[in-house]
Amino acid sequence: MPSRVEPRQLAFALPHAESLTRDNFLEGPANAAGLALVDSWPEWPNRVMLLVGPEGSGKSHLAAIWAEQAGARSISAHALTAAAVPAALATGALVVEDLNPTDFDERALFHLMNLAREDEAFVLITARVPPSALQIELRDLRSRLRAVPTVSLLPPDDALFRALIVKFCADRQLAIDESVVSYLANRIERSYAAARRAVELLDTEALRQGRPVTRALAAELLRDA
Repeated sequence: MPSRVEPRQLAFALPHAESLTRDNFLEGPANAAGLALVDSWPEWPNRVMLLVGPEGSGKSHLAAIWAEQAGARSISAHALTAAAVPAALATGALVVEDLNPTDFDERALFHLMNLAREDEAFVLITARVPPSALQIELRDLRSRLRAVPTVSLLPPDDALFRALIVKFCADRQLAIDESVVSYLANRIERSYAAARRAVELLDTEALRQGRPVTRALAAELLRDA
């Protein structure tokens, strides 16, 4: 009689809600300057400000907090067109998310910055790299962007890094103990993106294997990482 083969559990990539409120923001030395920028509005040194930081460092969270305070609309940099600029600035405040070095319309952004100055509107631009790293062909835009005050988010310190791991697990409703947090904090690269990827991997494999998230599971998955 053939042996019974147990069905393999499938893991489905379901969306996980992430709270972007002020109360849910994890504060630390790494993001203190960004939080100070949001809290100091409308007393900004310039109507247009640039928030720069690595992937997952909280730029979108800070932008969401500011948008709530300022009544700002939000648009991805790659979706910005010259025709869309007037409507985007209709509330007098705008978030331009993820200014990528190669994927945006230079003339649309230049038009936005000019109109924001004329209308005395506020604009918060987020990016992973500073203006000096952007390959901009339009000379006037290049000089204008490099004159924009930049606030940088830094890599997380140990306390913030551990808190991030806990938060990412909480966002996925994962129950973990201190041993898992300590193992991850000492084993993976100390970056926002690495913490998010590690928690996502743990969640996916725990569901697929029908196991709780434990230090043993983390060690199995990250042994060769």
